[in-house]
Amino acid sequence: MKKKKVNLKDLKPNSEEQHSHDDGHNHSGNSSKVKAYIPAIISFSMLIIGIALDYFNVTFSKNWLRIVWYGIAYLPVGLPVVKEGWESIKKGDVFTEFFLMSIATIGAFIIGEYPEGVAVMLFYAVGELFQNAAVNRAKGNIKALLDVRPNEALVYRNNDYVSVSPETVEIGEKVQVRVGEKIPLDGILLSDKGSFNTAALTGESKPDTIAKGEKVFAGSINMDGVIEIETTKKFKDSSIARILDMVQNATARKSKTELFIRKFARIYTPIVVFLAIGVTFIPYFFVGDYIFRDWLYRALIFLVISCPCALVISIPLGYFGGLGAASKNGILFKGASYLDEMTKVNIVVMDKTGTVTKGVFKIKNIVLSDGSLSEAEMMRYLMAMEEQSTHPIAKAIFEYKADGKYFQASEVTEVAGKGLKGTVNGKTVLVGNKPLMTSNNIEVPSETEDIVESIIMVSIEGKFAGYVIIADELKDDAHDAIKQIRESGISKIIMLSGDKDSITQQVAKEMGIDTAKGGLLPEDKLNEVEKLMSENDGRVAFIGDGINDAPVLAASDVGIAMGGLGSDVAIETADVIIQTDQPSKIARAIKIGRSTRRIVYQNIALAFGVKAVVLILGAGGLATMWEAVFADVGVALLAILNAVRLQRMTWS
Repeated sequence: MKKKKVNLKDLKPNSEEQHSHDDGHNHSGNSSKVKAYIPAIISFSMLIIGIALDYFNVTFSKNWLRIVWYGIAYLPVGLPVVKEGWESIKKGDVFTEFFLMSIATIGAFIIGEYPEGVAVMLFYAVGELFQNAAVNRAKGNIKALLDVRPNEALVYRNNDYVSVSPETVEIGEKVQVRVGEKIPLDGILLSDKGSFNTAALTGESKPDTIAKGEKVFAGSINMDGVIEIETTKKFKDSSIARILDMVQNATARKSKTELFIRKFARIYTPIVVFLAIGVTFIPYFFVGDYIFRDWLYRALIFLVISCPCALVISIPLGYFGGLGAASKNGILFKGASYLDEMTKVNIVVMDKTGTVTKGVFKIKNIVLSDGSLSEAEMMRYLMAMEEQSTHPIAKAIFEYKADGKYFQASEVTEVAGKGLKGTVNGKTVLVGNKPLMTSNNIEVPSETEDIVESIIMVSIEGKFAGYVIIADELKDDAHDAIKQIRESGISKIIMLSGDKDSITQQVAKEMGIDTAKGGLLPEDKLNEVEKLMSENDGRVAFIGDGINDAPVLAASDVGIAMGGLGSDVAIETADVIIQTDQPSKIARAIKIGRSTRRIVYQNIALAFGVKAVVLILGAGGLATMWEAVFADVGVALLAILNAVRLQRMTWS
């Protein structure tokens, strides 16, 4: 099963950010909050004064001035809507909410129901303001999470460093980055070394040390000294730009529910318009005391109720709120459709290294053969031998803090596939695996046969001194992650790894995983996942590191990358990205998806239920324009407030 992937658009950093509905709605995020509320405040104030004048039967309000007063009250909130309706009609889209609201409110003025006309449009405008605020809140969560966009780049041009916009920097130019500044573009390090905070990209809070000639990513923060880089990508193609683009355009991938509601609204709206026309004229042929004004009023109520605001606003907003809530929790969904997909997942397949383990070697245990050497002394011999090695295991050994003076090794030679041989303090030292020991007639303890992790054995002067067990370390929340995934209702958890099968089985057993297979190539993992997908009625989620597991991430129903934001492969292939690199966030992603779906279904039931009741009452003449306002704008407001709840929820 092959998924259609999102085409990432070029990011325009300086463009105005907008939220847009398919029906033509536009809400600018840059306008002043106070300014946005002024038209509604003016209309509300004039409406209240007008109703008070009517209530107290003031003579001033009984003539043409009454029409003028309510007309002026209508204009601040009504004119923009009427204008939008007219623009939509010119584009060929007649049956929009703007058209419906315009016809209904202008019709109310024609039959003399001035307060109702103003009230309908006022409440509609307030609903729009609520929606705008909710959208901006959700956007704020995303912006706060990814506020790592570099603002400037110091580029070497004409024998001097000049500050320019990152968008203007070409490939191959030399850029200087000072301490505490963000790397403006992807590139390679020209300086001897550098230390970078890559938390925004990988979720790793520990500074990452990079050597000369290695890659650096835009969005990383320079932690140590002034450095120089040579750019390898334009800003629009950099990792951070594509991530920002992905998140900000996540709502473009709509859920099936959202798409259905929009299609339904476009069909049902014109039907209700024609029914409203029927409500106005058909009774003429069947009702003895037919009064045109009364039946027109019922038709106008019908039109107001028919406006699909609650559906076309609150449902996308519900999904947008889910995306924002996920982002706030360090989980990036590529689109609303994957919020739905996460609710259907019943099998979780995960990689081992980098997913549930840290992917770095650590000393697990140190065992001495006898009491002739202390632990620290044996480790000083070992560290002296490994000093020149760049192997990951050597790095793990050097994390050991040995007391006393470090030893110096000489005449160190590598024995291919076995280890190292050399002299430390005048003594012959062997460091390596069992074949190295046995080839030099050194007896190895039988207990080592049962150890599945990597073992570094040490002999001094032809005598076995001890060994060090090196193992990949489980992530701090690995056990909690498996527990929470099971509690979220997942029926089966499987581990697939390229590491040795014995190690994979041990890790799986320790974590309580149902099934595990090790020693797999990427194509083997792909075959296993495709087999599961063909045999399973639900959805299969695969969790990997985003690089080696790219084929499986792309093929699975839901591909989840762990902390893979620095990788182009992760951005292209994964559907969900756990930014904080914590496996416990997987269960949280499932819970957020389910909460979002529940909110959306509640809004659908609320909108359809209330509208159906008031439509029947309106057709029968039992509902006034005020009930119609509630059925339309009131329900939309309630649905919006319900969707906003996602921003306040917590998921443990």
